[in-house]
Amino acid sequence: MEHNDREFLWVEKYRPKTVADCVLPKAIQETFDGFVQQGNLPNVLFVGTPGVGKTTLARALCDQMSIDYIIINGSEESGIDMLRTKVRDYATTSSLTGGRKMIIVDEADFLNPQSTQPALRGAIEEFSSNCGFILTANYQSKILPAIQSRCRPIVFSIPRSERAVLAKEFMIRATNILEEEEIVFNKRVIAELITKHFPDFRSILNEMQAYSSCGKIDEGILVRLNETDIKMLMSSLKDKNFKVMRKWVVDNLDNDPTTLFRTIYDALYLYLEKQSIPQAILCLAQYQFQAAHVADQEINTVACFLEIMSSCVFKA
Repeated sequence: MEHNDREFLWVEKYRPKTVADCVLPKAIQETFDGFVQQGNLPNVLFVGTPGVGKTTLARALCDQMSIDYIIINGSEESGIDMLRTKVRDYATTSSLTGGRKMIIVDEADFLNPQSTQPALRGAIEEFSSNCGFILTANYQSKILPAIQSRCRPIVFSIPRSERAVLAKEFMIRATNILEEEEIVFNKRVIAELITKHFPDFRSILNEMQAYSSCGKIDEGILVRLNETDIKMLMSSLKDKNFKVMRKWVVDNLDNDPTTLFRTIYDALYLYLEKQSIPQAILCLAQYQFQAAHVADQEINTVACFLEIMSSCVFKA
């Protein structure tokens, strides 16, 4: 059943199997090509936002280099018992292929910094002759410096000069998948999905699969924030009309939170007095960050707008 579930998910079915299959900035691509050519994979720390391909690349590297590996999810197994059992048991046994093994610790920044991370630091040293480690993290600052110093950090950032090229690669991959799945699609709609989520290819695939359930992807799926929508929101904030503001939030919950906050950020200069813009930006940044962790997006968004409503001065 697990195999069927994985095959059902496009993110698993079409997961890249080699480094060359991954959509990566040139500098990062060259670094990993070097690992493959040298046949030597050091301890590494992959840092980047969710969905950019950190775990996919870790698996592709091990598969391409014929390295035995296991994956541990740090957000699910964050306690010290994980080190005492799973890591130690795996690291102390010999590889089936006779080479050095790897342990991929996904979302390592969720590991307890008081107990599990110090123990992991010791494991990296203790098992270095037989087993290496690939750690992935959304936030490098949450990884102990002692662990960072024992790994080669690789930050999954995309230079502005390469964004258009990589977005085009995403477009090619996305359309190939839709053709393979025999889904009728509008290219402009796919381009907008990529623009909305880039560089989170996982979200792009998940959203395409969700929208394709009826056999096609057309303009009907697009939810946009237009100038009229923003003007209505800003008017409600200026008038301190909580009821209208909350209704606006509910009506626009289908929008990706990142896109919503960015659209409002772009409109600040039209509606706020200059002295209030810095305060509004700090507010948007705080609640945009929280949006990735909260259980209820409506409450988070309403709280953000309440703060802007009460602390900012609007143009007459």
